[in-house]
Amino acid sequence: MFARRLRAVSVVFAAVDVAVVVLAFVGAYAVRSFLLPLLASRFPFLPALPLYPFSRYLPVLGAIVGVWLVVGYLLGVYRPHELRERRQAVAEPTKQVLAGALVLAAGLFFSKGIYVSRILLLGFLLLDWILQVGVRLAFIEWGPRLRGIFGDGHYILVVGTGASAQELAALIRKGQGAGLVLVGFVQAGGEKDPPESGAVPREPVWPLAEMPRILRERVVDEVVFAVGKDELERMEELFLLCEEEGVRTRVQLKVFPHLYSRVYVEHLYHVPLLTFTTTPENELHLLVKRLVDGLGSAVLLLVGSPLLAVLAVLVKLTSRGPVLYRQERCGLGGRRFTLFKFRSMVAGADERRQELEALNQADGPVFKIMNDPRCTPLGRWMRKFSLDELPQLWNVFKGDMSLVGPRPPLPEEVARYERWHRRRLRMRPGLTCLWALEGRSQLSFVRWMQLDLDYIDSWSLWLDLKIFLKTIPRVLGGRGAA
Repeated sequence: MFARRLRAVSVVFAAVDVAVVVLAFVGAYAVRSFLLPLLASRFPFLPALPLYPFSRYLPVLGAIVGVWLVVGYLLGVYRPHELRERRQAVAEPTKQVLAGALVLAAGLFFSKGIYVSRILLLGFLLLDWILQVGVRLAFIEWGPRLRGIFGDGHYILVVGTGASAQELAALIRKGQGAGLVLVGFVQAGGEKDPPESGAVPREPVWPLAEMPRILRERVVDEVVFAVGKDELERMEELFLLCEEEGVRTRVQLKVFPHLYSRVYVEHLYHVPLLTFTTTPENELHLLVKRLVDGLGSAVLLLVGSPLLAVLAVLVKLTSRGPVLYRQERCGLGGRRFTLFKFRSMVAGADERRQELEALNQADGPVFKIMNDPRCTPLGRWMRKFSLDELPQLWNVFKGDMSLVGPRPPLPEEVARYERWHRRRLRMRPGLTCLWALEGRSQLSFVRWMQLDLDYIDSWSLWLDLKIFLKTIPRVLGGRGAA
């Protein structure tokens, strides 16, 4: 299904979930109000606990609706995707209800909401999960039939018969359940007959000169051009024809055969720009990430201030030199910034690096020694548990770094990067990332780079949360540190 339609379906699911939450809460309140007192009258050993009027619970219901939407958004329940599998229809509501229940329990604890019936909430959670799963399973089972009854299909004509066109055709056929209908193919001038892919189309194939007649005589909602760059340049008249007919036109971007970027159209005021990117482009999600970084680092600095003070005193008392070590690093897009750490080496350690170059155990442009002789006893202990990196929370608060992201490299390391390494600079550097879960200092340089690029390609707010939570036990256990 097309991405815009998937986004519309996601909005519909969010709206349906709001209705389901309200229905489940009202149903749970009705059961708690009428059924339990009835059972208590028949079975004297059951306590007949009082229940506040429904109006008292309206703020609770409003808070639950908000929590459910935010949790569903963060968990990716409302991301644009096609709901096809029954397992998915069960898994997504389960994650949402469990996470929402934890947030709800924490909220009631801190707000001291003792008037809220726990039996009512348990009933709501169970009923909400049943209804959410039921709605999704019904969508999978009856959605295509309802579309066939209440709405016509979306008819697509493909210009081209080569391998790219056949790939598009297969995807359109796959979307038949969502209402997509493949009208047929128009053979481009530069293509041979039969199709280059060797696959014989099931749908009719017309010559290029027949396209005006097809648009007049057949129902065509969209025309998709899946041809080479040379053929595309010769089809200006066909684009004008589609424009005059009011038919939506799309171009498959395999015009650039080696391009793997995500593509979207952006406007600079009134000028449309075709945009290619291989890094996360959802500015709303990135803004949420930055807000979480700012708030999270502020809280951690405040809560951890006694530990920071103790470590600062220990560094000062156990070795000569400054408490903090400052080093220039490369941040987002290569921006230079000053990184802060607790000093874990003797004073003047940087000047001794040349004489230790032969002991370097890391490959690539990185310098690392497992038992660096320049480390102080306290510094070696701090490094094992990453305590020396706690001052970097200030870098996170300032915006130089993030809680989760690729580690910030030294400028001299970046100067020796291969071209494919440089894409990791397009994400704000962080305290931890996928490399911290796989081996921290024990990874090869190439594997480290690959993990950072994997993180960028699959980034989401949910992935950040999972990495951050999984890093805590690894750091506390001191595993994989140099």
